[in-house]
Amino acid sequence: MTVQSSEKSSRRARRSSTMGGMPMTDMPWWRWRLNVRSGLHMLSDAAFQQNVWLAGLPGYGDVTDAVYRLVEDTWLDNWSADKYVGTIFRDAHEAALVDAAVLKVLRILHEVGPDAAVPVYLQHPGWPEAVHAARQAHVALAAADGDDPDVPPRTLDALTSLKRAA
Repeated sequence: MTVQSSEKSSRRARRSSTMGGMPMTDMPWWRWRLNVRSGLHMLSDAAFQQNVWLAGLPGYGDVTDAVYRLVEDTWLDNWSADKYVGTIFRDAHEAALVDAAVLKVLRILHEVGPDAAVPVYLQHPGWPEAVHAARQAHVALAAADGDDPDVPPRTLDALTSLKRAA
């Protein structure tokens, strides 16, 4: 009988060349990258924020959930993305774009609080700049992964399914 450990799931993922379009063979911590990309994607899409977050549609989480995906495993709220070049990020350029986005979003999160209502974030004077920074990072990571940066963000269930599929 063969038992497959979930702890080695990153190694098993190398059998497949892509996961939802994202190449998995070149980034050892692709699940973390998937989370970071998901958070950036939602934070970078003003239309999504209006049509989903502001409308209260289920399945995507909220602003705090998106920020959490950026920092939950990576600790990007405590140190630079440069630490992850070669594991989550391909190069220093990607890392710098992610750092800029994280800092702008966290500054707003700290000012308004993690439990603020969606309109409070979206009406913050710094929000357009944070969205722009997240968009720059999202586009860079999506392009490097061979994905279209303009497709709508995935639901949280779809994100979970992608992480389990490998």
